[in-house]
Amino acid sequence: METTSGTLDEALQRLHAAGPEFKGFLSNHGPMAIEALVRNGQARTVHRWLDTYEHKLEDVPVAKSPITDADWQQALGETDRVTDWTAYFTERVAERPWRDVLAEWWPRLLPGIAGAATHPVIRLGHAVRSLLADGENAPRLAEFAHALGYWAARHLLLPTAVRPTGRATPAEALAAVPRIADQRVAPVQGYAQLPGTEGWLTTTESLHVPEDPEAVREGLTALVRAATLNYGDYGHGNGIMLVHAATAPNAVLRILPALPQDLWAPSFTVAWAATSAITAIYAADTPRRAPEAGSLTPEEVFARAVANGNEHAIKFADTALDVAAASEDGDTRALSAALNAVALIDVDD
Repeated sequence: METTSGTLDEALQRLHAAGPEFKGFLSNHGPMAIEALVRNGQARTVHRWLDTYEHKLEDVPVAKSPITDADWQQALGETDRVTDWTAYFTERVAERPWRDVLAEWWPRLLPGIAGAATHPVIRLGHAVRSLLADGENAPRLAEFAHALGYWAARHLLLPTAVRPTGRATPAEALAAVPRIADQRVAPVQGYAQLPGTEGWLTTTESLHVPEDPEAVREGLTALVRAATLNYGDYGHGNGIMLVHAATAPNAVLRILPALPQDLWAPSFTVAWAATSAITAIYAADTPRRAPEAGSLTPEEVFARAVANGNEHAIKFADTALDVAAASEDGDTRALSAALNAVALIDVDD
């Protein structure tokens, strides 16, 4: 990991001068992408990538009024108060260890994972990975607070509760997810179609969620793998949006080690519900063969995502490399899925 130059911290400081969204609803992927770049040996590309990306970004929104411990519930999901939320979590992290803040707020925020197409939890996953791998400092703790603030402001429940009680594996359940009728929609409009989509709730509740924490970790790992490989076959439905069916549960997986183990099973349940929802909304109906990874190394595959330049291609390749690292020798399907994202996603998308 290339951390000695402080590249990640410098980039985070640049990005904290911008808001978490632009053009009204598009997420600022900068913090996620630059952490993935540094994590995968591409620190030298970070500032050049940011030079190109940050012209899209907008200033931090104007604060409205302070959020307090007494009124936070009323402010949950109020998008125009994202700066208030960031200030609130900045204060909490200054007062208490970040793990304690996470343990308190995770069960409050987790049900709203669907907000902003799951980008807040993905941003938090990158922030927590950095804190766990590299330790605490001011820029990383600030990014942690920004990610929590974004999630609180964009908190959004799915339109129907999901309570898995079945015996299906993640791969089996994901393969059975039906598609919504009209997939040419934004996520919120797609979520609204889920209750009326025949078989969606039944299929989503067919997943087996174990009680043992280590079995939960294995199940969540299997979910990330299944969603990554699914992208290789069905990503052409929507090359950008289906990325999040894999990157959202992988963010939860990255956060698990920082959470009390009694929160692991509900985390798996909610991550799966998000993956099922995004798959129903954006996966193609019929499979199409992904590009072959052949003899390419993981580093070479990630380099292709970097050359593409699109933040979604970079983030998905980052998750695909996690899956590839845990795969049996000779199984290149996760790397092929990453190449599929590179082929499907244009840098200007």
